[in-house]
Amino acid sequence: MSLVAPTIRNGGVDCVYVMPNLMPPLTTVKAAVEYRSKLQALEPHVDFLMSLYLHESMTVETIIEAKRAGITGVKSYPAGVTTNSSSGIVDYASYYPIFNQMEQEDMVLNLHGECPSKGDVTIWNAESEFLPILNTLSQSFPRLRICLEHLTTAEAVETVKSLGERVVATISAHHLHLIVDDWAGDPMNYCKPVAKTFADRTALLHAASSGNSKFFFGSDSAPHPVTSKYSREKIAAGVFTQPYTTQLVIEALETAVETGILKAGDVTLEKISGFMSGHGRAFYGLEKSSNARIKLTKGTEKIMDILENEDGSLQVVPFRRGEKTRTLTWLL
Repeated sequence: MSLVAPTIRNGGVDCVYVMPNLMPPLTTVKAAVEYRSKLQALEPHVDFLMSLYLHESMTVETIIEAKRAGITGVKSYPAGVTTNSSSGIVDYASYYPIFNQMEQEDMVLNLHGECPSKGDVTIWNAESEFLPILNTLSQSFPRLRICLEHLTTAEAVETVKSLGERVVATISAHHLHLIVDDWAGDPMNYCKPVAKTFADRTALLHAASSGNSKFFFGSDSAPHPVTSKYSREKIAAGVFTQPYTTQLVIEALETAVETGILKAGDVTLEKISGFMSGHGRAFYGLEKSSNARIKLTKGTEKIMDILENEDGSLQVVPFRRGEKTRTLTWLL
């Protein structure tokens, strides 16, 4: 936390939705509030929106308490599908009283949209297998704000489009860059959900540049230590993008134009601003951002090879390490 939090604004970000899959997970209001205080002490110029981890210990009273404490939402993790999800859920129906109370409190349900691997369900089709669950939740709780996090498939894009206005989705910077060939054999690019095909990435690029307010940026940045990415045990799923999030999105869209996936007219300042800020802030009911702006400049800057603490005992490798990127400056 102390290593990564100071890099948030480097990526052009001053508002963060904090996911709760820590060790141990943030299952109580007290734990979430305390964690927010620690983050604010490390980076007072960033707003931290907190969430709780959907867990069997959660009650309707927990949701009422969370709303009063200023907690924004609840994140669900299907058991075992991603980092620190061993305490995740198997049966969504058993949580319907929780979802009902969330709907009444106007809180957000954030979904890691995959089903656990079992039988014919693998990491390749886990997102597609989850989409009927998303559809059922949307129909069962039409006033509940639902966000499908870090989608990766064209099928998921179309599903989100087809559902009500309160169902939205985030797209990560790394999923705008990666396809399966990029992570197969390279642990640093391995994340959950896994990046899929060229056609799927194309659908994400079109959604990100569409101006459709149902789609907005979510970093899903995961600062796993190098030791867990090159481990003899199970490799940690996640890509660390936080210090360069805005730069990475801009560069993905620029490359898409250069390669003919997008047209130059598809990528406008208005659409980029909506995707990176406006659409998400509107969904979460936040006020318009301050007058602060960012400036991106082409130059000689390169993405750092490694982020480490003073004694080198903790090392994190950023996405696209060593590659050229834009210099980001905050304009106050």
